[in-house]
Amino acid sequence: MGTGVAHEPPHPRHRRRCKALAVGLPLALTAAESLTYGLFGAATQPQASAATTVPAWATAGADGFASVNALGQNGTYGGRGGRVVTVKTLADLEQYATASDPYVIVVAAAIRMDPVGKEIKVRSDKTIIGSGTSGQIVGGGFFLGQGVHNVITRNLTIRDAYQGVWNDKEHDYDGIQMDGAHHVWIDHNDIRHMADGLIDSRKDTTYLTVSWNKLSQENKAFGIGWTDHVTADITVHHNWIRETEQRSPSTDNVAHAHLYKNYLEDEAGTTIKSSYGNYARGRTNMLLENSYFQGMNNPVIRDSTATLVQRGNQFSGTSGRNESGGKGAAWDPKRYYPYTLDKAGDVPALLKSGAGPRTSPGTTATATTKAAATTLTVARDGSGQYKTVQAAVDAVPANNASRVVISVKPGTYRETVKVPANKPHVTIRGTGGSRKDTVIVHNYAAGTTKPDGSGTYGTPGSATVSLQADDSQLRNLTVTNDFDEARHQDIANQAVALLTSADKVMLDSVIIDGDQDTLEMETAAKDRTGRVYVTNSCVTGNVDFVFGRATAVIDKSVITLKKRWNGTSAGYVTAPSTPAGRKGILINRSTVGGDVSAASFFLGRNWHPGGDTTVDPQATVRNSTLSAAVKSTPWSDMGGFSWKDDRFAEYKNTGAGAGAASSNRPQLTDAQAANQELADWLGDWTPTAS
Repeated sequence: MGTGVAHEPPHPRHRRRCKALAVGLPLALTAAESLTYGLFGAATQPQASAATTVPAWATAGADGFASVNALGQNGTYGGRGGRVVTVKTLADLEQYATASDPYVIVVAAAIRMDPVGKEIKVRSDKTIIGSGTSGQIVGGGFFLGQGVHNVITRNLTIRDAYQGVWNDKEHDYDGIQMDGAHHVWIDHNDIRHMADGLIDSRKDTTYLTVSWNKLSQENKAFGIGWTDHVTADITVHHNWIRETEQRSPSTDNVAHAHLYKNYLEDEAGTTIKSSYGNYARGRTNMLLENSYFQGMNNPVIRDSTATLVQRGNQFSGTSGRNESGGKGAAWDPKRYYPYTLDKAGDVPALLKSGAGPRTSPGTTATATTKAAATTLTVARDGSGQYKTVQAAVDAVPANNASRVVISVKPGTYRETVKVPANKPHVTIRGTGGSRKDTVIVHNYAAGTTKPDGSGTYGTPGSATVSLQADDSQLRNLTVTNDFDEARHQDIANQAVALLTSADKVMLDSVIIDGDQDTLEMETAAKDRTGRVYVTNSCVTGNVDFVFGRATAVIDKSVITLKKRWNGTSAGYVTAPSTPAGRKGILINRSTVGGDVSAASFFLGRNWHPGGDTTVDPQATVRNSTLSAAVKSTPWSDMGGFSWKDDRFAEYKNTGAGAGAASSNRPQLTDAQAANQELADWLGDWTPTAS
């Protein structure tokens, strides 16, 4: 950190790999670290290609309950990090879907099931995605059995297992059936005209998100339950459910059912008549928000034992039962995941244009209305438009109105990079199969003398990468400051790898590597907002290495503790300098640990820059795994200020370094924790990788 801060003695220069697998980070961040594979090849076997760019849809992860870290699974990302294969036959589809290894399976033809009604038994860690609109499963579907997890089904048409009997009791042919699965994302599919139901989520299947699908021409659209347990957590959003008679969906004994921005339509003048729409059965606790019901009979119903809360829904031409109420406690989805709501009146047009398979997988109607992104390519060997990342940044026009993606080919780029404040909407993205393939590295420290002799760089000026523009993003790369403290004990050794000083900054699948002051997150000015969202990433350091006055979330990531330059273990993870009335640093659903001594690291200390008494530092560490390296009294004073006068707390952490509440270890109550969620930090911003 900057001047006026009493730092601990210098620390070590041990460069270690981020041990993501050892601490449960998604496989997507580690499994593809040695090879990448060709896409959409003529053969079904992947073709090795070290320079292949993995498209965004192959690395996408779920939202809603499928994104929650639970049951040993940190969100839903399917086969991300595994091999990408293209299939056109039933034999090939079944071979890869039932394999034990992770795969991204691209369906590039209409594959007919034999026999009719066949449901492929999908195993864990799979993404099955249609190539444009050509990926179709005809006459059957998929089955996810007990314990199967981390499965994504996207951009497919699943159709026509219908056997001529409307309420078919003989042929249990579903589009997608899940019995005891968890962490499943069903997104942008067109599922229609099957024999029994379109989607069945049964026998305690949980952490399921169903989004942006078209479900139609069916007696039973989407049934959830078939269990006496009340444990399942389900999100159903942005689905166009039309011309179905029942179960649209029905939810039986679901602990948390969140249905929002769906469009249920019963078209006039057709033979299919709805008997009901959304149904809260058994002891379900359902929140139903901003959905649109057109022509439905009994649009919303509930059992007397269920709880159903309605907000912002719109009904047109409906009749019969439209119910809410119950004795259960209301619940807030933002305690589990962020989301935003459109007006219900906008939902029909939004879903008519955006639901179902897309020509370009992973896009929605709202995405197509935006200006097309400009892509600039960087390659050290001269095969791109620019040889350095900074040269590409310099080429971005000032005050650009739309996204510019700087696509950086694998390699090590020894340079400093600054995205100035007048160049917003810039994404710097590594194109390798691993975030380790593309490295931006430099070695300035706060005490390093500038080449022109005009002074030293200072802490912020030492940054390898500096993001000063709003709506900046870094994705799939490594940013390192490899300043050698052991050789330069004569100068101030704060050495920043990454500096942010803007609002709406997203760091996705990034390794940020340093020692002291690795990740500095500030705002453009003390009175300005600066929100930062770090996800699926690894931050490494030893002294105050996550610090600053920004409102920052580190989510679903790994914080790796390092020894100092002389081999000793002692350090601090966070050093917030939060302005009063603002949110500070939130570490959520993450892991803190490393190859250091037990009880040697504090979770943080309170930074009052230059003795500033107006700041109110805040750090919250919640729902995370803490190794034995964390002290039993995890917070520390700094610069003569008591941490107990500022805002430091934990909530429901686990691991050897977690501990019970005490005066030296504050724990949030459930009520307090409800106001310290991602949505409370991020406000009206929903980070989306671009």
